[in-house]
Amino acid sequence: MMRAVIQRVKSARVEVNKRIIGKIDKGILIFLGIGNEDTKKDCEYIAKKIANLRIFEDEKELMNLSLMDIEGSALVVSQFTLWGDCRKGRRPSYMRAARPELAKSMYEYFIDILRETGMEVDTGEFQEIMDVHLINDGPVTILLDSSKTF
Repeated sequence: MMRAVIQRVKSARVEVNKRIIGKIDKGILIFLGIGNEDTKKDCEYIAKKIANLRIFEDEKELMNLSLMDIEGSALVVSQFTLWGDCRKGRRPSYMRAARPELAKSMYEYFIDILRETGMEVDTGEFQEIMDVHLINDGPVTILLDSSKTF
């Protein structure tokens, strides 16, 4: 089950060592968590769902437009901590998060699927400590998972 936190943004950027490595204007910031059982099918489902999710306002101020409709951009940041299990104790367990080798290949495949839709996609840097800056729009924050539990 792949997990994603999607935030509608006016702008966002990612820095590594005070150097901007990815940035977008209007669009969505995607924090992507890859589990140890995720497959390409999970990547495809989440990427297509995000590209067509109607979370942008139309002329009547109703959320009827997708990222594709507004020709917005996506900034994708890998975040294994979305798999933190806090049910026992005080320290999250990351046992269900994918190992780096699998996570990196799924992360890159996910980005490829988004780019195939024709949208502009920028990224963070896999396995790096990143500073993420954003101006939230709304705020609108959506949770998705590929097993459709929420």
